[in-house]
Amino acid sequence: MGKELLPPDNGDESASPIDLKKALEERYLAYALSTIMHRALPDVRDGLKPVHRRILHTMRLLRLNPDQSFAKCARIVGDVMGKFHPHGDQSIYDALVRLAQSFAMRYPLVDGQGNFGNIDGDNAAAMRYTEARMTEVAAELLSGITEDAVDFRPTYNEEDEEPVVLPGAFPNLLCNGSSGIAVGMATSIPPHNAAEVCDAALALIDDPETPVERLLHFVKGPDFPTGGIIVESPEAIREAYATGRGGFRLRARWEKEEQGRGTWNAVVTEIPYGVQKSRLIEKIAELILSRRLPLLEDVRDESAEDIRIVLVPKSRTVEPELLMESLFRLTDLETRFPLNMNVLSRGRVPSVLSLKQVLREWLDHRREVLVRRSKHRLAEIEKRLEILAGYLVAYLNIDEVIRIIREEDEPKLIMMERFNLTDNQVEAILNMRLRALRKLEEFEIRQEYEKLSEEKTQIEGLLASEAKQWKTVRWEVAKVRQTFDPDKNPTLGRRRTTFGQAPAHDLEDVQQAMIEREPITVILSEKGWLRTLKGHLTDLSSLSFKEGDGLKLSFHAQTTDKILLFTTGGKFYTLAADKLPGGRGHGEPVRIMVDMENDQAVVTAFVHDPERKLLLASHACNGFIVAEKDVIANTRKGRQVMNVKSPDEARLCVPVNGDHVAVVGENRKLLVFPLAQVPEMTRGKGVRLQRFKDGGIRDLKTFTLADGLTWQDSAERTFTRTREELAEWMGDRAAAGRLAPKGFPRSGKFGG
Repeated sequence: MGKELLPPDNGDESASPIDLKKALEERYLAYALSTIMHRALPDVRDGLKPVHRRILHTMRLLRLNPDQSFAKCARIVGDVMGKFHPHGDQSIYDALVRLAQSFAMRYPLVDGQGNFGNIDGDNAAAMRYTEARMTEVAAELLSGITEDAVDFRPTYNEEDEEPVVLPGAFPNLLCNGSSGIAVGMATSIPPHNAAEVCDAALALIDDPETPVERLLHFVKGPDFPTGGIIVESPEAIREAYATGRGGFRLRARWEKEEQGRGTWNAVVTEIPYGVQKSRLIEKIAELILSRRLPLLEDVRDESAEDIRIVLVPKSRTVEPELLMESLFRLTDLETRFPLNMNVLSRGRVPSVLSLKQVLREWLDHRREVLVRRSKHRLAEIEKRLEILAGYLVAYLNIDEVIRIIREEDEPKLIMMERFNLTDNQVEAILNMRLRALRKLEEFEIRQEYEKLSEEKTQIEGLLASEAKQWKTVRWEVAKVRQTFDPDKNPTLGRRRTTFGQAPAHDLEDVQQAMIEREPITVILSEKGWLRTLKGHLTDLSSLSFKEGDGLKLSFHAQTTDKILLFTTGGKFYTLAADKLPGGRGHGEPVRIMVDMENDQAVVTAFVHDPERKLLLASHACNGFIVAEKDVIANTRKGRQVMNVKSPDEARLCVPVNGDHVAVVGENRKLLVFPLAQVPEMTRGKGVRLQRFKDGGIRDLKTFTLADGLTWQDSAERTFTRTREELAEWMGDRAAAGRLAPKGFPRSGKFGG
């Protein structure tokens, strides 16, 4: 059976070789152009993609005008699919549904009856249950389509015709926005306020050289159907509209609601455009459960017709702005809506246009529509005037006309010859009813003739003058603006999205607000293993370490703190306390957390205090003072603060307190000198603190001379030397010093 199915000669004669690369290029280019032109990018003139244009055209043919009754969406979708749009019925219905959603469209084009979905992300009911008709806005877009205002082209099966573009009396592209992804390009245009767009268009008609900066006096920014607050800078907004590319930070609108006795809730009344409310609340709840929003106790959805999301703080002492700032950073209560005005310019060329260019192309289209409608009307008037002129001739010679009709075999030819009439005029006379022979009818015809003649003169004057054309376009735009005037129609025309500035909260405060504050104890082992234990522990005798390892240091901290590590290489590393490994294990090596060189070790670790200063010293006894806020490292690589060259290495890092420095070397010689002799630097090698013949530094301490110098011995007994008793050890920086006094610890350290 298989051989019988093969063509003669195994198909060799019917096959022709092709270049695969060339074939793929041609086919992919054809696909790309089809996607760009007929699916993804809107036309700058009417702001519609083909599927939306075909839906509105079909609704017009079905006479679903705003003042007519509704029709089943299944009927509309069926006609769109069968006549104009050979794609899936679900994709057509989805497009139709979106045109009816007040939370998706700033000015809906479809008036829906039934369940058309909601802002929670629930789908619309099936198309057999829902009904629709056009809105007034859609009627404006189609106004004049029967008057040769636009070109028509054959449909996909050439059985019908569809409009290439709609007349577009309403500036739909900017007012309703658009988004789509084509091949190699995309578009994203936010909705705008119709009254503002019309004001900008009127300004552009009055002065075609109007700069974008002047247009922004009218179009202040996007106006989303769901409201919200734009917190973008005016400079960024101006740049976006001037280039056609940019973006807008959009925040939810919220208010503090007092609950009495000092308690309060934050209530969100408007959420950013395109955000599903149910998904947003789920995300906030997940963050509460994962303890990433420690300032927030609970979230409740109390929405009905209007949005009302209640956010309950952990305590009354929480700062509302700080709570909301942490939510803005972690959730879709703040989003960024991109602006990419990539549209089909003149219906043919994909281009990224500025605000001025978009308005210019729409106005040029409106002028072209005006000219075409005027020419169409002029042709109708001339045709009617021709008929009326024939009627007047017939009335003047009514008896002769009747005689010719009654007696002649070819009345048409004789009348054309006798009265010099055209074929159309004679046909009209022959089709005239007898009751139209009244005297009154003649009077009415003369009146109509004069009225049409006057209208013809006006239209001819309009077509001959570009200034008159623009004056008429201006009148049309002003008429549209009146429909959406915020004062006359506040429900539809009032601006919903306002402008504001993001509160200038310190980034550190916001980041700390996202971390739950808990006490911890940080443990660092001799071999560089780091871990944390919950609570502020004092007895660490039960701690276990790996074999050959032991406790190097421990200190108390909070999960909101930053931990600083200082290494023998002179580098500082910064770690977030809440990110440190916890649990019962041995922790993790510091080298996994930061990029520390193999030949370096941790000198010390402590909780960061930005108000404090540190005294750093190397083994060779070079040192300097550095402000602690200048040693913070933002990356794993750390920050090089003290410059040391092998065999020297960083040895000490102590907080600065007091007015004097006490330095003791490995040779047990002690030197005390004023702190003022040590320079403050942000990075460097430092200056000599004490001079040695051999060996290096053992320990140093800063203190207030008036209070005396204290130290502890191995038995934890405290000794103090007064100012007078320290006289023989006092000197200047870089001196050799003298042997430490009796009672000084054998370890050579001030701490014991």
